[in-house]
Amino acid sequence: MRRNPLPPPPPPVHLRTWPDREALLGDRALAVGELTRRLLGGGRLALFLLVLGGLQLGWLIVGGALISLDGGPLDPFSLPFAVLGVCCGVALLIPAGYAAASGVRRDRSARALLLQWAALDRDPANDARFRAPASSVTWFLLSFALCAAGLWISFTVPAAARPGTTTYAEVAYGMGAGLLLWVHGLMGLAKAVGHYRLAVRLLRAPGPREPAPAGRSASSGPPPPA
Repeated sequence: MRRNPLPPPPPPVHLRTWPDREALLGDRALAVGELTRRLLGGGRLALFLLVLGGLQLGWLIVGGALISLDGGPLDPFSLPFAVLGVCCGVALLIPAGYAAASGVRRDRSARALLLQWAALDRDPANDARFRAPASSVTWFLLSFALCAAGLWISFTVPAAARPGTTTYAEVAYGMGAGLLLWVHGLMGLAKAVGHYRLAVRLLRAPGPREPAPAGRSASSGPPPPA
C-alpha cells in the first residue's frame, strides 16, 4: 500500500448522499485543499529538488568516471575504479529517474482529481485560497531558472571547448548536466502553468446547472403567447 494516498474521487451522481450544499462544499474544500498541497506544497517542492540533486549527483559520478578514462593512457588500476564509478552513478540515476517519472504520474492523477472535485460546484469565496499564487510563482520562477541554467550550460560548454585541451567526456558531461536541468525545469514549468490555468478556468467556472422547473422539461422552449 502506498503511503499518503491521494484523496478519493467524488462519488458518482447516483451515489451522492450529501444532505445539503454546505456539506458538499465542505468535502469539496477539504479535497481541493489537500490536492493543491500535494501539487504545490513545500514538501512536493523539496522532493522535486531532491530528485534533481540525485540525478545531478549520479551524472556527476558517471561523468567523472568517463573523464578519467578519457584523460590519458589507461592503467590496470584506473580502469576498475572508472567502471565502479559508472556503476555507482547508474545506480543513483535509475532510482532518481524512476522517482521523477513517478512524480509526474502522481501529479497527473492529482490534477485529474482536482478537476473532478472543482467541477462539483462553485465557491468563489473559499476557492481564492486554493489558487496558491505564492506557491505557483515560486514553482514558476525556480523552474524558469533551472531551464535557463540548463540551456546556458548546454550551449556554452561545447562552444567553449578547445581541441587539445577539452576532452569529449568533459563536453558530454557538461551537456548532460545542462539537459537534466532543462528537462527538470520544464516539468516544474508545466506544473505551475497547469495549476494557473486550472485555477482560472475551473475554479471560476459556473456550478452545476439548476434543475428545470416542474411541469416543463429542460429542453422545451418558452411557452407560446396566449
